[in-house]
Amino acid sequence: MNQLLDKKPTLVYEINDQFNGFYVNMIDRKYCSRVNIPLRIVTNVISNERFESLFINEAIKSNMIELKGHCSLAGIRISLYNGINFEEVTQLTEFMGTFQKNNT
Repeated sequence: MNQLLDKKPTLVYEINDQFNGFYVNMIDRKYCSRVNIPLRIVTNVISNERFESLFINEAIKSNMIELKGHCSLAGIRISLYNGINFEEVTQLTEFMGTFQKNNT
């Protein structure tokens, strides 16, 4: 069980590193959660709320829900609770790649 708990956030953090700064986690890596991963979409060195809103709306159309960031942080929040399986995390990271490709 713990091994799976470690694989899910690792997949998100590793794939996030490949997006060349499009998705940004503002929290120092050593303090990052294995369960909740807050992200911002950054274009031209500033957070882009329009893209974040578009991301959330397109994710909903792909049956990925509850990705809106916490009210104090805004942006996107990926929650990897026990009910989220590895395949769903993989689908999300693929969606993230497609979204970036279509919007840069």
